[in-house]
Formats: sequence, structure tokens, C-alpha cells
Amino acid sequence: MEFTTQYTKKPIQKKEKIVIRNSLVKQILLEIRKAVNGKDTRIYKVLLAIIAGGHILLEDIPGVGKTTLALALSRTMSLSVRRIQFTPDVLPSDVTGFTMYDKSTNTFDFKKGAAFCNLLLADEINRTSSKTQSALLELMEEGAVTIDGVTHPLPSPHIVIATQNPITCVGTQKLPESQLDRFLIRLTLGYPDETSEIALLRARQGHNPLADIQPCVDAKGIERMRSEADAVYVSDEMYRYIVSLTNATRSHPQIRLGISPRGSLALMQMAKACAYAQGRDYLLPDDVLYVCADVFSHRILLRNQMDTTTQPEQLVQEILDSVPVPDMVH
Repeated sequence: MEFTTQYTKKPIQKKEKIVIRNSLVKQILLEIRKAVNGKDTRIYKVLLAIIAGGHILLEDIPGVGKTTLALALSRTMSLSVRRIQFTPDVLPSDVTGFTMYDKSTNTFDFKKGAAFCNLLLADEINRTSSKTQSALLELMEEGAVTIDGVTHPLPSPHIVIATQNPITCVGTQKLPESQLDRFLIRLTLGYPDETSEIALLRARQGHNPLADIQPCVDAKGIERMRSEADAVYVSDEMYRYIVSLTNATRSHPQIRLGISPRGSLALMQMAKACAYAQGRDYLLPDDVLYVCADVFSHRILLRNQMDTTTQPEQLVQEILDSVPVPDMVH
């Protein structure tokens, strides 16, 4: 199984291929392919983010397969899944839960909210109130919710796949920088190409492709994959390379807010997951280059917010082109 990279490799200056050699990762991707057509690279990066232990933000218009992707992931990984549609009237307690007085026992019982699952699909998070977004922020960071002074741990693994509509859509608002920083990566699914859309229509003639997906791994298996990916070796040269990239965002003349140390950690974890999926136990610059734009772009704030011609992705690519790549012998 191969995927074309999203970066231009230096100094070769041509498109390269990512070859997945980890048999379990390949099996998961093949199962998800049964229900999601023409999105191989995006599916792969979502899976890398899960292996890296992070949360995923999908920014896109409705109807391009975000919910289908989440359901396909939950089935192939044997995870419990819940979906919550965020609107202005959704309360924090809808997400986290609440305590209710039980007259028969004279006690307060805790009623779990939507967050108590392995995979939470948080739909259109930029349409809800700041209070509700704060509740989501806490559980993403802590892996637990605190109600009336009592902390309730969430199931492990706990993964949030959140979607947001483009800011030009009715009823949307910009997410706070602190909340964006909690997402490991941001992706856009986009429209399928003509061939993939035709295949999608054919596959749904009297049949739901989600029913064909077979479980490949369970929650314990995911935790094991995370431990193995976390054990990927990072050399001193690679540490310096990652820090050089983050420092370049902090000193770029067009960037007002550069990448925080949390962003540096996120890049390293995503790159290690990429190395793991390719069957390696050591990190290479290619791994960093492959995921850098997805990790950095949503964390960058431009100095000129009115400049619609410059996108964060362009600046990330400019930084990747300017920072010297370490010469790794492998």
C-alpha cells in the first residue's frame, strides 16, 4: 500500500511515495477503504494521529464523509462511538454529564455525558458556546471530567474527532487558539474525484458498506500500538531538526504566533507514528516532512489577519524549504 507524500522532498525535488509496511496498520486502512472512497492519504493521517495518541480536527463542508470515517474507524478498532451535534443550545453537561439527586437512595448519582466513549465525533464544534467548548477542551487534555469536585476518568483510548464548518458558513465562530492547539492535526477531506464518487454511489445501492467492515484491533491493541510507536528512536539530529522548524515559525516576519512546545511534541509524536507505520524503529526527516503541515498549520497566527492571499500552509512549506534537512545515514 502506497501514498503520495504532501511535501516536496529535498534535494530531489520530486513527489515521493510512502510505503506502509506495518501489517496491522495496512489491514486497518484496507478495512476503512470499504466505506470511505478516494481519501487514502487523509485516512492514513487520521490513523497516524490515533496511534500518536492525539485528537483530530476536520475542517470541511457537510456531506463529504466525516461521520462515515468516524464510524468506519470505530468498527475496525472495536471502539464505542458517540456523536454529538453542537448547536448554540448544547450545554457542557450534555458533553461531560451531571449529577442528579435520587430520592429513593438519598444520594446524588452521576449521569454520564456523550464524552464517555472511546471515539467521540464532535460535529460542528464552532457553532456552540464558549462554555461547552471549554468542557470539551478539558476532557481532551485531561482524559477525564470533573463534576461537583469528583473526577471521572474517560474510557481508554479516548479519541475526539471534531469537525468545524468554514468560518464563512452561517452561525459559525472562530475557535480559540488554546482549543486549536489541543488538536494534534487538522485535515480537510474535500470532495472525492469523479471515479471515487461513482464508486461511492455504486457501493450504496441497497447496501451499507459499513456493514462489511471487520474488526482488526481492539482498545488494548491500540494501546499496544501507541506504546510501540512511542518507543521509536529519535536521534539528537532529529531533535535539533524539529526544534529548528518550530523556532523558524517563531521568528518568521509574517507569523504573529508561532509553534509552542506543545506543537513541537505533537510533531515528534506524529512523525514517530509515521515511522512506526512504515516498519521502522527510528525517526527520519521524511517522517517529519510528511506530517509537518498538518501539525503546524492550525497553530499559526498571521500578523496580517486581513491578508487572504497568504495561507498558513504556504508559510509552513516555506519554512520546510528554508530549514536545512539533517543528513541521516540509514
